[in-house]
Amino acid sequence: MPDKLDKSDSQWREQLTEEQYFVTRQAGTEPPFSGAYVDKQDDGTYRCVCCHQPLFNSETKFDSGCGWPSFYAQVDVDAVTHHADYSHGMDRTEVRCQHCDAHLGHVFDDGPAPTGLRYCINSVALDFDAD
Repeated sequence: MPDKLDKSDSQWREQLTEEQYFVTRQAGTEPPFSGAYVDKQDDGTYRCVCCHQPLFNSETKFDSGCGWPSFYAQVDVDAVTHHADYSHGMDRTEVRCQHCDAHLGHVFDDGPAPTGLRYCINSVALDFDAD
């Protein structure tokens, strides 16, 4: 994994759309069932929209019915970091890109085998590279 990417707020604002900035840099959330990748079935790799690091493979994507793309495993054990999130009166685990610290979404322990995890990720925080 490359060294941490460090950009100024103004650099992120120049690079990202308003919605991408809101979600990835301000820990926002896109509306459920609105994202480009919710129903995507193509084979490929999902990357961080901010730094293009690989995060998830299509092989681990599943339909959880939650309204956001869901994955049961990250592409690599070091792809994302986990952080306690008590915002909005909830007890959740936030996931961020390990390389640039972009907010991606949350992980829950109600996913399918083999991991039992459900990474619930904002489409706007992702780019997709088809195989």
